[in-house]
Amino acid sequence: MPLIAVLLVAMVWLSIKLTGFDLGIIARRGHQFVVILSQIFSPDIFNIQESTFTKFGIDPGAVSLLSVFDGRWWQALWHTMTGSFAPKVFSPLWDTLRMSILGSFIGATLALPLAVAASTNINRNKATVSVIRLLLNILRTLPTLVVAKIFALIFGLGTFAGTLAILVFTLGVICKMMYESIETIDMGAFEAMESFGATKLQGFWSASMKQILPTYLSYSLYALEMNVRAASILGYVGAGGLGLLIDERIGWRDYNGLGTVLLMLFILVVSIESLSQYLRKKLS
Repeated sequence: MPLIAVLLVAMVWLSIKLTGFDLGIIARRGHQFVVILSQIFSPDIFNIQESTFTKFGIDPGAVSLLSVFDGRWWQALWHTMTGSFAPKVFSPLWDTLRMSILGSFIGATLALPLAVAASTNINRNKATVSVIRLLLNILRTLPTLVVAKIFALIFGLGTFAGTLAILVFTLGVICKMMYESIETIDMGAFEAMESFGATKLQGFWSASMKQILPTYLSYSLYALEMNVRAASILGYVGAGGLGLLIDERIGWRDYNGLGTVLLMLFILVVSIESLSQYLRKKLS
């Protein structure tokens, strides 16, 4: 026991030395974290000015709960919003959503036949199964940012490279989860179809597809949830979407603008997650 404790202390000390960890820096600069967070949590959503409300005939000092039913109040609110940083986020946010949906759809579509070919209970050719699984392992090993960078170098900057990167990620993830699910299904009906002369494809489609369809759709929706988050940082390598805007705001130290981007991304992710969870409950 004492030896283990000594080794543990030695490892921690060695890690501190190798990583350059310094509590003094945290003590001196730690308050900046609070300063930056306070600005991020004050997003530039509404450019509220007293003159805006008076312009629409509203007394700023008399704004009450009942005033939200006044059409002028909503006109003033929209006016303050269009004068803020928020409208500049809509276009890259839409690009992020388009990349996520298209990449997820194509990746999930391609993953199904590949998962069937990688399932040992459907495909009994061990060499083919091994090659497919090796390729899938390589796809999953590559970080999405690296894949997006490679596609950006090949096909140019923009959302096309981001869509392809999301496609590759979705293909690798769904294919692995699906062939593991396919290997657990009841094969009785499939073997009966084969004994009557059906091909593997016919047998799988008729006997096994119904068993795995809810799982397949559930995995696809889950991948879409993950892809919306992943797509938001692909702009760092020139693959379009919100990443470029986030990088730009951080570079200019515009933390209010950064808070606006993150808030709108949060609303989008929560909306997608809520819809996805609702649909997955319906499928289960």
